[in-house]
Amino acid sequence: MRPIAIAVSVAILGLGVATLAQTQTESVEQELVKLENDSLQAFLKNDVAFYERFLADGYMGTDEHGNVRTKAQEIAEIKAGAHLSTAGVQDNIRVRIYGDAAVVTGCNIMKGLFKGKEYSSPYLWTDTFINLDGRWQCVASHVSKPIREQK
Repeated sequence: MRPIAIAVSVAILGLGVATLAQTQTESVEQELVKLENDSLQAFLKNDVAFYERFLADGYMGTDEHGNVRTKAQEIAEIKAGAHLSTAGVQDNIRVRIYGDAAVVTGCNIMKGLFKGKEYSSPYLWTDTFINLDGRWQCVASHVSKPIREQK
């Protein structure tokens, strides 16, 4: 009888650990989705203070034209008001967690002005995060435009 009690105890402990791990993963996923939503709102408001916290010091971002920017260059562009986006919608956000690293992908449909020119366009994006000192920060971003079928 004793081996059965030990086996049941081990099974219950294993189930508890698995449940805790799943709960923690879901919590991190929710935190990263919130960060992405906050990032979109900060982008629409040219919120420099948000991006100072959101982007890691070693951040590198690649835009849809292949231009690569550091954190300082991204912040300078926001301060200069180069982005005058008036609306944005995020869709299809997916989070993949790898310990203290995470990859988040999604699609934004943005409208507004960029350097005086009107635009309305969908963008696919990938953000890579690292948990630094208990806080998720974006270390790399890549944005591209979806390829459309030719008619």
